[in-house]
Amino acid sequence: MFKFWGSQEQQAQPRPQDSTSQSWYPPSVVSSPGSSRPSTPSSTSSGSFNYFSQSTPHVSPTEASGIINHLKDKSVDELRKLLSDKEAYHQFLLSLDQVKIQNNIRDELRKETLQLARMNLEKEPQIIELKNQCMIIRTTELAAAQEKLSELERQKEEIMKLFSSSSLIQKLQGSMRKTEEESEALHQKLLDREVDFGTFVQKYKKLRTTYHKRALIQLSVKTSATG
Repeated sequence: MFKFWGSQEQQAQPRPQDSTSQSWYPPSVVSSPGSSRPSTPSSTSSGSFNYFSQSTPHVSPTEASGIINHLKDKSVDELRKLLSDKEAYHQFLLSLDQVKIQNNIRDELRKETLQLARMNLEKEPQIIELKNQCMIIRTTELAAAQEKLSELERQKEEIMKLFSSSSLIQKLQGSMRKTEEESEALHQKLLDREVDFGTFVQKYKKLRTTYHKRALIQLSVKTSATG
């Protein structure tokens, strides 16, 4: 937005008695030959133009030239009205192309903001529903899933223990002791003449073969565990 002589900053200063003597037109425009604009003292015009330049640091030379083009065809009475009538000044300000562009951009941004706000409000029930579903999942389904996961992890640990090297060695040792006891019991039956020699040889050979197979497996497991 452009700041002109009639802005609030300038209104805070005492109103001059002669508005034409405070014109903020450049001296070249005010004192141009054949112009219908009132001539002003050079010192006053220079001071007013300096104030205009200082109070509008963001106005480019092109924009300033465009504003001057809007003013140069106005009569003295029209210029005086702009300086004294706030409504006339306001209407003139709104007629500037730069102001129209800024107002259009502002209106577009306002429309987009309102559209986004409406979209957010329309999605609010859906967002609340999703939050409620997440809460239900946390309190029910998630708790059940965590409990199931803990049970599966416990089963996994038990299975891993069953197939660990130490567990396998213990099982092999137990089986070997059992086979050894069965072999000794069979030998005792032979001594007590409870079985004939042919039956003893057949059963005893089978037991000892099983025993030595398990012994070899145990040795292999121990070697793998230590290696």
